[in-house]
Amino acid sequence: MTVLKGARERRVRTGGVELCVAELGDPEQPTVVLVHGYPDSKEVWSEVAVRLADHFHVVLYDVRGHGRSTAPQPLRGGFTLEKLTDDFLAVADAVSPDRPVHLVGHDWGSVQSWEFVTVRRTEGRIASFTSMSGPSLDHYGHWIQRRVKRPTPRRVGQLLSQGAKSWYVYLLHTPVLPELAWRGPLGKHWPRILERVEKFPGGDYPTSSLPTDAAHGAWLYRDNVRARLRRPRPDAYAHAPVQLITPLRDAFLSEKLYDELERWAPRLTRRTLPAKHWIPRTRPDQLAAWIEEFVLANESGRPVIEATGRYADRFGGQLVLVTGAGSGIGRATALAFAQSGARVIAVDRDAEGAARTAEMSRRIGSPAAWAETVDVSDEQAMEKLTEKVATEYGVVDVLVNNAGIGLAGPFLDTTPEDWRKVLDVNLWGVIHGCRLFGRQMAARGQGGHIVNVASAAAYQPSRALPAYSTSKAAVLMLSECLRAELAGQGIGVTAICPGFVNTNITSTARFAGVDAEEEKRRQKRAARLYGLRNYPPEKVADAILRAVVRNEAVVPVTPEARGAYLLARFMPRALRGIARVEPPL
Repeated sequence: MTVLKGARERRVRTGGVELCVAELGDPEQPTVVLVHGYPDSKEVWSEVAVRLADHFHVVLYDVRGHGRSTAPQPLRGGFTLEKLTDDFLAVADAVSPDRPVHLVGHDWGSVQSWEFVTVRRTEGRIASFTSMSGPSLDHYGHWIQRRVKRPTPRRVGQLLSQGAKSWYVYLLHTPVLPELAWRGPLGKHWPRILERVEKFPGGDYPTSSLPTDAAHGAWLYRDNVRARLRRPRPDAYAHAPVQLITPLRDAFLSEKLYDELERWAPRLTRRTLPAKHWIPRTRPDQLAAWIEEFVLANESGRPVIEATGRYADRFGGQLVLVTGAGSGIGRATALAFAQSGARVIAVDRDAEGAARTAEMSRRIGSPAAWAETVDVSDEQAMEKLTEKVATEYGVVDVLVNNAGIGLAGPFLDTTPEDWRKVLDVNLWGVIHGCRLFGRQMAARGQGGHIVNVASAAAYQPSRALPAYSTSKAAVLMLSECLRAELAGQGIGVTAICPGFVNTNITSTARFAGVDAEEEKRRQKRAARLYGLRNYPPEKVADAILRAVVRNEAVVPVTPEARGAYLLARFMPRALRGIARVEPPL
């Protein structure tokens, strides 16, 4: 049997069973109780627990009949929600007799924790509750009844969808067969099934007690599900603040189950993750950050700071790094993520611009924002940056490779030095970011997203932009190749292709083959034309956040970029004809 490293164990007797309780961290700090689901044991929380132990008194216990806890005799009737509530109170009284605890539950740990946080006898013992992948059976029962009594096509579709996802519940109600399966081939192959389906590392989970745990745990369903769904309690209101974390790719539970949750939990904070069911194993960093933020907010008696951005439930607490963040699209993107509650690292070779973006990010909702100065074309500087970020801030969840420079002028007037400069920043800067930060994402094994800002010039040839278009076309193809390579590791890759956007890239772009005076004149003219077009960088930032949420591959931004993209796909000859037109100078 695997034991959590560094944990102190004790036994707690309650209701004819003996529970195995593990503790980490300082008992003088706020107590966080982690409750596991089915067919798990407390070790499912090990990665989250060690991350929380630096700041909290972390308590994990094996639910009755699981892990190192004993099973009730007889099994039938020994796993009711009432008896599970007795167990929780016994653990809470043993580990934190004088202070309420912060409760965290996953899967059936969340199902039973909803009972704890909605019954009268636990009032005053729970300071907050974080729920993931497990609804209240009472709330679920009312959800079903409302759809049965007032059916609409949408509601019927929701019922059928969740009914299909709940196939395993029906099987667990059959006699004997689940026990035989878990003690036989299913228990033997379960670790490999999880590794293949959920893509998470093994470590100290699952434990060797899995076949017995799963066989005993079938009674969680048999003792509770049908009875509660038929007669849900009418007063199942949460008496503590609730944080709901919803994995968007959960194969067992629909997001729609929580549509009306504010009715039952008026002090509700919502979070979402682009992840599958077993997020305590696949996303421990993100969970620990959200739990810590929620616990500290409730310990201080202040409300949780709600980000106001459109995607606050998706990006709240995530670590986002944006290059070229000192101005333009980069600054707008950093601020959009900050407004959605993300922690932001603003990177730019202009130290003052990066610092200003970080300061603005903190003011509008980011829980933390930092500025870093680096030239993305410098490989060694980028290596040092990735090491510093990983050490001081953590592994990046979203990387936005935005830094770029402009270069116009005929091919025959473009010098090798001009080519080196534009490729060093526009292409090699993206390569460095993808390679270094992407490797960290892959090694962490918790997914992530890479956004590479290309351009409509990537697929729209122009006699005036051979070097710039070539660099952006390379970024587009690099993004497509990376998307294919990293998909199996849960890392999305998006190429953003803006058209004419009102940023300062026009006023700093170089023009090959002309003297300094003529270059300055052309810069002013280009800046004036882009200003008249006046497409704001904030709209590009919105497209970037939306693309990450939807995991889109190629996103043209601005009407002219979308039009050129359609021409490139369906009328390439017409686009090549347009490319021959000499632009006004």
